[in-house]
Amino acid sequence: VQLQASGGGSVQAGGSLKLSCATSGIIWSSFSAGRMGWYRQAPGQQRELVAELTSSSTNYQDSVKGRFTISKNNAKRTVYLQMNSLEPEDTAVYYCKIDVNSRTYWGQGTQVTVSS
Repeated sequence: VQLQASGGGSVQAGGSLKLSCATSGIIWSSFSAGRMGWYRQAPGQQRELVAELTSSSTNYQDSVKGRFTISKNNAKRTVYLQMNSLEPEDTAVYYCKIDVNSRTYWGQGTQVTVSS
């Protein structure tokens, strides 16, 4: 199983970015039933959960509620994170994570930098 994150970049405060996490090596049924998550890690800080998606629910960190949206496309085996109204505090390396079949997989990080 491999996860490839993309979509990071540099934007000004108030801007938007859409992160993608393309997976391979996961069959459709496992992907659709899996738990998907986006995490971020700022310099000197611990990695934290930003948003999580299961087959029945979504959860967001309080600081991103109303600004970020996690979604997935089962046919494409891809997880997304739409980030709007970005703030300098959102600057971090963003990672995708997938839990399927009792195993956890991480993608490489993608840098998001928000300037004021």
